[in-house]
Amino acid sequence: MRRLVALVGAVVFLDTMFFAALAPLLPHYADEFDLSKASAGVLAGAYPAGVLVGGIPSGVLASRIGVRRTLILGLLFLAATTVTFGLAHSIWLLDLARFVQGIGSACAWTAGFTWLVDTAPSDRRGGLIGTALGVAIAGALFGPVLGAIASVIGTAPAFSAVGGIAIVLAVWAARTPAPRPREPQPLRALAHALRARAVLVGLWFILLPALGFGALGVLAPLSLHDLGMSSVAIGAVWLVTAGGEATLAPIVGRVSDRRGRLFPLRLGLAASAVAAAILPWPQNAFVLAVVVFLAGNSYGTFWAPAMAWLSDAADQRGLEPAYAFALINLAWAPGQALGAAGGGAIASATSDAVPYLTFSALCLVTLAALREVGAIQPVRPPA
Repeated sequence: MRRLVALVGAVVFLDTMFFAALAPLLPHYADEFDLSKASAGVLAGAYPAGVLVGGIPSGVLASRIGVRRTLILGLLFLAATTVTFGLAHSIWLLDLARFVQGIGSACAWTAGFTWLVDTAPSDRRGGLIGTALGVAIAGALFGPVLGAIASVIGTAPAFSAVGGIAIVLAVWAARTPAPRPREPQPLRALAHALRARAVLVGLWFILLPALGFGALGVLAPLSLHDLGMSSVAIGAVWLVTAGGEATLAPIVGRVSDRRGRLFPLRLGLAASAVAAAILPWPQNAFVLAVVVFLAGNSYGTFWAPAMAWLSDAADQRGLEPAYAFALINLAWAPGQALGAAGGGAIASATSDAVPYLTFSALCLVTLAALREVGAIQPVRPPA
C-alpha cells in the first residue's frame, strides 16, 4: 500500500506542480501577449476544459484497459504537453498545450485514485485520499517555485525537466503490480448513478471549491501584480498557501472518517464564504497575500471529504471506482474552467468583487441547505 500511495502521490504531485506553475507566470504572459483578464482566464481555464473532455473517457479507459495502462497513458500526455508548453511562443499553442494536458491529467488522476481506493480499506478511505491530496497540494507548493524559476531561466529548460520526470514516473508505474481489469460496467450504470441525490450532492461539493479556486488563480495574481508584487513574490504567496493546504488535507480526511463527511464541509463552507467576501477589498499587497492564504486554505478543506463522500455514494450504488473518479473530474473541470474563464470575464466587465461575492453567496446558500443534505449522506460500507 505504501508503494502505491507513493506512486499516486508522485503522479499528482507532478501534475499539480505544472498546473500551479501558471500563477506567477500569468502576469508575464498577459504582458507578452497583451491579454485581457478574460483572455488570461481562457489560458487558465484551458487545462480544466481538457479535464472535462477527458473525464468520462478516462473512467472508461481505466475500466476497460486497467488502471496501470491508463495511468501510463496520462503520464505520456503530460510529458509531451509540458515540453510543448515550455517551447511555445504563441498564445494559441499555449492554450492548446494546456487543454491537452488536462486530458492527460484526467487519465492520471482517475487511474491513480481508482487504483488507490480499490486497494484501500473503506474505513481508511478519507485518510488515504487526504494523504494523496496532501502530496498533490505539495506539488502546488512547488508549482509557483517552478513558475518563478521558469521566469528567470526560461520556460523551455524548466518545463522540459518536468516532462522528463513524467517519463520516469511512467516507467515506475509500468513496474508496479496492478489488479487486472474487472468486467467493465456499461456506461448506463454511470448515467443511472447520476440520478442519485447523494451522488449529485457529492459532485456539487467538488464543483463549488473548483469555482473558487478558478477565480482565485486568475484574479489574485493579477491583483498582486498590480499592487507591486513580482512574479517571484507571487510564487511565494502560492507556495505558502499550498503549504497550509498540504498540511490540512490529511487531517481533514481523517476527521471526515471519524466525524462524518459533513462536519469538515460545514467548516469549509463558513470559512470560504468569509474569505471570499474579503478578497476584493485589500489595497495593500501584503494584506491581500494574507487573505489569499486564508481563502486557499478554506477552499482546500472541501477536497478530501467531498471525494470520500462521492466514493461512498458510488459504492452504495454499485458503481465501480473508475467511474466514480471520472465523475470527480467531470465535476471539478467545469467548476475550475468557469471560475477561471468566467471569473476573469466578469471581472473585466465589472470588477473583481462580483465573482468573489458571488462565490461567497454560493457557499452561504449551500451551508443553509445542509440540514436537508444530512438526510441523504451516504453511509460508508463495512471494511
